[in-house]
Amino acid sequence: MKKLIYILMFLFPVFAFAQQPWYKYSPMEYTWKYVGNEGFSNLSYYSSLAFSSSGRPYVAYEDGGNSYKATVMKFDGTNWVIVGNAGFSSGEVVSTSLAFSPYSQPYVGYEDIEDSLKATVMKFDGTAWVNVGSAGFSYGQASWTCLTFSPFGQPYIAFCDGANSNKVTVMNFDGTEWRVVGLAGFSSGDAVWISLAFSLSGQPYVAYEDGGTNYYKATVMKFDGTSWVSVGPVGFTSGTAVYTTLAFSSSDQPYLAYWNENTFRVMVMQFDGNNWVNVGDSDISPREVVGSLSFAFNPSNGQPYVAFNDSANLGTTMKKFNGTDWVNVGLPGFSASDDNYLSLAFSPSEGQPYVAYQDYSNSQKVTVMKYDSVYIGINEQQESRLFLYPNPAIDKITIEIPAVPANSQLSIMNLDGQELITHQITQPTTTIDVSNLPSGVYFVRLTNDKTVEVGKFIKQ
Repeated sequence: MKKLIYILMFLFPVFAFAQQPWYKYSPMEYTWKYVGNEGFSNLSYYSSLAFSSSGRPYVAYEDGGNSYKATVMKFDGTNWVIVGNAGFSSGEVVSTSLAFSPYSQPYVGYEDIEDSLKATVMKFDGTAWVNVGSAGFSYGQASWTCLTFSPFGQPYIAFCDGANSNKVTVMNFDGTEWRVVGLAGFSSGDAVWISLAFSLSGQPYVAYEDGGTNYYKATVMKFDGTSWVSVGPVGFTSGTAVYTTLAFSSSDQPYLAYWNENTFRVMVMQFDGNNWVNVGDSDISPREVVGSLSFAFNPSNGQPYVAFNDSANLGTTMKKFNGTDWVNVGLPGFSASDDNYLSLAFSPSEGQPYVAYQDYSNSQKVTVMKYDSVYIGINEQQESRLFLYPNPAIDKITIEIPAVPANSQLSIMNLDGQELITHQITQPTTTIDVSNLPSGVYFVRLTNDKTVEVGKFIKQ
């Protein structure tokens, strides 16, 4: 496989279990799994992931197969399907941002190239995508658009305002038209990587890379009902803050995740009421992390999670803060290649982390993965007797077992439990051709009259 860590993580002993009927499911472990097919879209940019209130994942993106217009797809439990029409915007879009209204209607905000690069927001009314207010409602070019809903159900959008020296502007929709919140262009300098979030009391906060500070450090501001004021010091980060992403904890504390361009590492900070302080170890990621970043709180346990493109492990890595340390969620670099436009969201009912991204291993199409349990019909762990090598495997995998019980059958399964290869086992050593299997993680299941034994390996 592409990285040494895969080898280290999979040199654990495999497990043997007492025979149980296959319909008696129990979780073996948790791992990253594809949601539907990998690379299910056309060529994509600016993927944005969100959940409906019913728990369906949706993803919006700039659709390279439809003249770079906006497309939204949802997972129906089996496949990713188009919501409304593909390429529903009037023209090419940039910086797509997806959010759901309290009534579970999907809204998409974007920079509208058809309308002089101004901001446009559209919603799906159950039949078609329609404009929310006027198309191109911002005064000038709107870059780095970020759309979200207030706790009171109003859509807000923040952006870098070309009509105001590329400073930050926030607007909300009052049911008839889009209005500026406070002053337009309220930041002290130009801004990029804009992130908008709401406190539990309904105050809007924005975080951004602040061109009004030395080295473009991060600044966070909030609207106090009259004007925009800084939250803690202006430019509080130790270096240039890229991919700034803002979120609130269950205790209503603002947190900021970003990539420090000076140290080449992912950082997370929280505001303690006076200052911004590091959350756990200040070196969350390996050095030289590049690409994109996404940050959110798990609603089921209140823990902060951060996903980032991890150049050290050639893929996407996710970490969570357990109250003491930042720990990996599954394997580091769990995706098949370097990715871009990461978007992290949690299923509302179970709190499972999902991540959408532009998948370089699949022609830059959208792929969505979730961290989920692997279910197999096994129970009661016993000492294992299986030995698998080489692991990772390239074209063949060899399975050794000291003694072969009667009626032994070996199956190779994918992460969804589908049997892909089956073999009758009569010898202590069996070699199986796996050259036709796609790269990924697989389970080996050996069954006989008394036991089920399970191992796993990586196919490069």
